[in-house]
Amino acid sequence: MRLFECGTLVPGCQWHTRANEDAEVVRRAVDHLRSVHGEEIIRENMVENIKARIRDEGSTEAA
Repeated sequence: MRLFECGTLVPGCQWHTRANEDAEVVRRAVDHLRSVHGEEIIRENMVENIKARIRDEGSTEAA
């Protein structure tokens, strides 16, 4: 299971998601950034930042 914690990107945010595939984690994270943090345009560097922070759920280190 893959895990993304928004607080690693947006300090103070407690939201997180998990899914089997990174693509699904990214999709959910982008939806969250739009709906909760008001991001209207998600640029490629933001997607790369999300991908860099996805990790295996059992891991203590970022991927």
